[in-house]
Amino acid sequence: MAGELVTVAEYLNSIQAEMAKQVLEDFHIPAVIVGGNAGDGRIGFIESIKLQVKQADAEEAKQILEDQEHGHEPEAYEVGDETDEADEPYDPEKEQ
Repeated sequence: MAGELVTVAEYLNSIQAEMAKQVLEDFHIPAVIVGGNAGDGRIGFIESIKLQVKQADAEEAKQILEDQEHGHEPEAYEVGDETDEADEPYDPEKEQ
């Protein structure tokens, strides 16, 4: 991944970091995970896991992650309008 990387989120759980990475990649924002749960000899010390993206993608990535954290569907995941076929009852005659 060319360009300077910046941290857009930090996690203590690798599963959360992987899920956030996948969300960003679903929006075509390449992301990398840096760090992990590692001790340095001190009891109770846990290194945070950083999710990083290119600097040019940082603001969009932060907004997507924030929307997801607050339970909002990011724009690309929003359900279609009222004319969406998925909202209509199944009619087998339409398939013929």
